[in-house]
Amino acid sequence: MPVEGSVAPSLSLSLKPREESRLLGGHPWIFSNELAAVPKTIPPGTLAVLRGSAGALLGMGFFNPRSLIAFRLLTREPVRVDAAFFRERLQRCADYRRRHLGEVRSCRLVFGESDGLPGLVVDRYEDVLVVQVLAAGMELQLDAIGEALNEVFHPQGILLKNDHPTRALEGLTSYTRVLSGEVPDRVMIEEGGLKFLVALAGGQKTGFYFDQRENRALLQTYCKGRNVLDLHCYVGAFSLRAAQAGAARVIGVDSSEAALELARENAKLNGLERCVFEAGDAEEFLAGFSDTRRELRPDLLLLDPPSLVPSKKVLAKALRAYERMNSNALRCLGRGGLLATSTCSHHVSRELFVSMLRGAASKAQKSSRLIELRGPGKDHPVLLSMPETEYLNFALVEVG
Repeated sequence: MPVEGSVAPSLSLSLKPREESRLLGGHPWIFSNELAAVPKTIPPGTLAVLRGSAGALLGMGFFNPRSLIAFRLLTREPVRVDAAFFRERLQRCADYRRRHLGEVRSCRLVFGESDGLPGLVVDRYEDVLVVQVLAAGMELQLDAIGEALNEVFHPQGILLKNDHPTRALEGLTSYTRVLSGEVPDRVMIEEGGLKFLVALAGGQKTGFYFDQRENRALLQTYCKGRNVLDLHCYVGAFSLRAAQAGAARVIGVDSSEAALELARENAKLNGLERCVFEAGDAEEFLAGFSDTRRELRPDLLLLDPPSLVPSKKVLAKALRAYERMNSNALRCLGRGGLLATSTCSHHVSRELFVSMLRGAASKAQKSSRLIELRGPGKDHPVLLSMPETEYLNFALVEVG
């Protein structure tokens, strides 16, 4: 087991009997109740060897006694974890994106467990990288990760945007700081022939939602001549692509004034000032489409709310809220109208998502057809052995 040139992990963990099957099937997590013992005095993020109940070596990864996800698999065999290790993994990430996205300059470069780097997210914005660390083990490796990122991608700067609420589950604090180089407040990226200004430190998530890129491209084929209402529009990515595709009228709605300011700047930047952006609550806005606003009634409605399911215990309540929103959206649409709707939580499976849409159509008393059912873009690869990586559901529904 010793690794040449390094010290093998001194911590060895063992699984309870009959708990090996999920890990052997490719899922990289072990939960605390699956371990024979959970040593509470070990610092979160410590590298550990994992063995089966009979002593067979199963792999090496990060151990966190404070988290329900007690062990995150990093490798099947003990290896030296240093900048060279991360450089090799990051090069795999770069090669995968090049194969499937070409030479795109802005995208998700690292998608955690799907890329063999559990708890690590890296987004590229032209020459700037934005990093989110969601696991204590990766937090301890930041120096090596930073060195490897600079060697593989040669960025102008790297921003650590470690403000995701799930960090608290790992016993990690929230902060944002520059890891290396120079990081501007805003960058300009390109998508589908449009330019977008993105706020990095001050924006949502890492600044932009790359996961919907391919769904935005798909939706453009349905926009020509339609009145489009984009709810939870953020910085206007869906709205502007709808206008670019020939929508007759586009209204974007969001509760964030900072996001709307960027959306308006992006519209001006692309000569698409006919996009109107309004501040408001999405559900209240839907209710406002009464006879007094019939001339603005949409025939293509986008509903892309933030995640309502931070944990499984609120899943039932969240599904009722999603059903209510989608039902109200369907009520706004006449025959031939289109609803493009999403959820973004791994707790909402594809089956639950479709079931929710059925309930929404029934509640709205609208005959509805499912035209498209999709997930995230190729830069957010889904690990077949890990359903949690298929977190984004996107559907296009037509009212009959």
